[in-house]
Amino acid sequence: MNTVNFVTIPSAIVPDQEILVYGAQRVTFAELNDQVARLSTVFKQLGLKQRDVIALLDTNSDLYVQCYYAAAKAGLTFLPLNYRAKENELEYMINTAGTKVLLVGDRYLDLVKKIQPRLKSPALVAMGDGNAGMQRLSALTEKADPNDGEAEVDDEDTSILMYTSGTTSLPKGVMLSFRDFTAYVTANVEMADGTDRGAALVCVPFYHIAGTTAYMTNIWTGRRLVIMPQFDAKTWLALVEKERITNAFVVPTMMKQIIDEPAFAKTDLSSLANLAYGGSAMPVQVIRRAIEVFPKTVGFVNAYGQTETTSSLTVLGPDDHRIEGTPEQVELKLKRLNSIGKPLPDVEIKVRDDDGKFLPIGEIGEIVIRTPRIMKGYAGREDDAKLADGWRATGDRGWVDEDGYVFFAGRKDDMIIRGGENIAPAEIETVLMSHPAVDECAVIGVPSVEWGQTIKAFVVPRKGAKVTAEELSEHCRSRLASFKRPEQIEFIDELPKNPLGKILRKDLRAPAGEV
Repeated sequence: MNTVNFVTIPSAIVPDQEILVYGAQRVTFAELNDQVARLSTVFKQLGLKQRDVIALLDTNSDLYVQCYYAAAKAGLTFLPLNYRAKENELEYMINTAGTKVLLVGDRYLDLVKKIQPRLKSPALVAMGDGNAGMQRLSALTEKADPNDGEAEVDDEDTSILMYTSGTTSLPKGVMLSFRDFTAYVTANVEMADGTDRGAALVCVPFYHIAGTTAYMTNIWTGRRLVIMPQFDAKTWLALVEKERITNAFVVPTMMKQIIDEPAFAKTDLSSLANLAYGGSAMPVQVIRRAIEVFPKTVGFVNAYGQTETTSSLTVLGPDDHRIEGTPEQVELKLKRLNSIGKPLPDVEIKVRDDDGKFLPIGEIGEIVIRTPRIMKGYAGREDDAKLADGWRATGDRGWVDEDGYVFFAGRKDDMIIRGGENIAPAEIETVLMSHPAVDECAVIGVPSVEWGQTIKAFVVPRKGAKVTAEELSEHCRSRLASFKRPEQIEFIDELPKNPLGKILRKDLRAPAGEV
């Protein structure tokens, strides 16, 4: 199935339904379908052939969504570029993908001009006003015929080439097929039929799998999609109130900024029914506070997944976020709040040791998954995480409890080996975060001649709080085994993170002599 049908089918059923909101722009299904058809014609007129790569560098917008579906209609491979990527990363992504056309937002024209001499000559088209002499997408679209037909795609054709964040190395190009997205979207939501499905607020970038699947699922199901160009806590709150948002997704850093925003207490959040979070580990203190301060009608959902698996693998649902019942039930709920939930119906999860042997319940090892929506592969390189019998290594460590809940113990590459003992940074971070003066923290291994590695913690104190390294060491002493306690504690103003809130441990390791 060509994913452009996520637009064409609903537009035939409910053409006058409003489906996209971006600033002052309010777009119906019929208008979206017409714009997608015109853009598809433009892409063909630019000389693009089926399976060619068209890239886009800009922040979120209604035009961004239209460009993806237009690319799908023309049978192209769409490359959403990370606008926060470094110059060498952008150059790498554009060139290794074999990009034929690059759509550029005005704010990134200077950046593209700097790297253009090193690019393999993709045609540049402005999404906005552009520079003198540049072709403008708006001018081309006005003249285009919207009746140029839909490409017959193979289910295994690459619909989106999405590069991973590259927190430890150059990004890898994940090839996601039309089949991958069709399987994910149609299995998770019902098709639009005129039923009121509410309104969704999207603030995560469209170059991330969470942003991509957000616009796909919400458009297919007929949920009005309200688009933020970039996240801002105060604007997020204002839009929830103004647009009567029912569904939203945030990453942990966004959640914290939202509940810390002074406008939070004055905002009407009564429309919000489902607030999902994911993208990186959520500190339990943050989600507990969110549960306390948001209206009790809000259902929280923790979603864990990977780009390579077309989004979510496990879900911790609303019931698991309701901390109520007997003391024993409350204790169990608090324990499960530290988990990433249970596997979705089309996902199998196991844990294996370093020798590839599956481990029993409760033992920590590498999480491996099996699902029919694993990517086609990486562009131009082997998938070294592919295992026998359809299994795939995630690079994440964790364990599964007796009830099937999956617990995350950090990235495999982040594991600290001190004197032959394997130590998960997440365990130490959880203890440090339980101190009332700690706002955020990250733990790394530092090279040591005597121990192989020793433990160093970077701590961001809570605003206005005073705490010493000795006090935190004592806090850890009664809660951790002696070999797990940090030998060094350094206070910093903020942790280095990627745009989705994942801690960049390589940036912390570099000053410590480890890369």
